[in-house]
Amino acid sequence: MKNIVSTGLAAISLLAATQAVAQDCTPQHQVTTVDEGFLTIAAPTFPPFSTPLSEDDVTGIDGEIVKEIAARECLKIKVEQVEYATAIPYVVSGRADLAIGNFYRTAERGKVVDMSLPLYIDQMGLFSRDGVATVSGLEGRPVGTVQGYLWVNELKKILGDDLRLYNNYVALYQDLESNRIEVAIDGMAIGTAAQQGGALTDIKLVVTESDERVAASVAPPQAGLPMAKGNDDLLGAINEIVTDLHDSGRLTEIMVEFGMPGTATDVGEPRLVQ
Repeated sequence: MKNIVSTGLAAISLLAATQAVAQDCTPQHQVTTVDEGFLTIAAPTFPPFSTPLSEDDVTGIDGEIVKEIAARECLKIKVEQVEYATAIPYVVSGRADLAIGNFYRTAERGKVVDMSLPLYIDQMGLFSRDGVATVSGLEGRPVGTVQGYLWVNELKKILGDDLRLYNNYVALYQDLESNRIEVAIDGMAIGTAAQQGGALTDIKLVVTESDERVAASVAPPQAGLPMAKGNDDLLGAINEIVTDLHDSGRLTEIMVEFGMPGTATDVGEPRLVQ
């Protein structure tokens, strides 16, 4: 009986301590969220940016950023595991406060959601065995990239028929590894994640040197957090926290933790992809 009582008292003490910690948490801002006390995240599986772990946990670059935000606002994380294409509709329909997964800050996207200040840039990468780093170094070589990427039209003008387009990065990487192409062009983050997962083992991943003929090499697209339009308090709070994460160096630390170059947080002035 004595052990039972002692165990019960210990549990009560632990609960009281937990409640005290929760009560001691003072949010940096007053914000309204979809579910009071929670920050609800629409999270696709898209490493290294977004990897849902459970209903109340997520990791990846964006995942760690939103956990920093939630902690500063004394909010618990609630994860809605979604497909990439449905992440923003979840936000627009009011089922999530924000979405994660390397969403570019584009003028078109800005028509349906509010975008946070930029988190990082998605650097254009050249993946090859010889480590080519310039657009000029691609000329006359079989090169591949994924259709729909920002640099496709500009590269078509430079490379012509030497540029092959793929439906997805998996097929692109397979042709690179089997020597059907000499260079693959993709975002550095995707290539880094693939390499960490065991692919591209003998391939060098290099950030493309600036070339005025390819805008993405000069001013890479900036990623942000999409939020429902009209929640100005939440947008303002997140923007202040993002600014502090940049200034303190924490955002760069997160990028490096996931194998990304720290230079990816050198975002420059906020801009939208037109």
